[in-house]
Amino acid sequence: MVGAQSISDEDPLALERQVCFALSIASRSVVGIYRPLLEPMGLTHPQYLVMLALWGQAPLSVKELSRLLVLDPGTLSPLLKRLEVIGYIRRDRDGQDERQLAVTLTEKGAALREQALLIPPAVVERLGMEIAELYRLHESLTRVIDAAARGDRK
Repeated sequence: MVGAQSISDEDPLALERQVCFALSIASRSVVGIYRPLLEPMGLTHPQYLVMLALWGQAPLSVKELSRLLVLDPGTLSPLLKRLEVIGYIRRDRDGQDERQLAVTLTEKGAALREQALLIPPAVVERLGMEIAELYRLHESLTRVIDAAARGDRK
């Protein structure tokens, strides 16, 4: 048949063989699992990532948050503004360097951590995967991220 060919395992352009396709679908699917878990907390997935960083290391400068989350400050700023409006964080000028904004948790934001402790086990349960398999996946994805970052610098 002209114009149609069977997709074989040897076709380097077969959609289902593309790493970018698998990563894209996996990302959307996993974030979709988080959405209903985060809604009662009033958080989007990107806001949840900001809160995770702050629960682990607050206070942080906007620059440090940007580096940790691999987000440019222009993308991070609206997330921080929204988190501030809902009362989870506070942004203040750094006492040591007035040019820097220090991001800290409010009492309400710090207390939210207790509720967030329920999210990882719920995600694992909904995925139906073993923890060891998820750790291996995380390690593999971290290597992909590192390799892509090295490729960007070439």
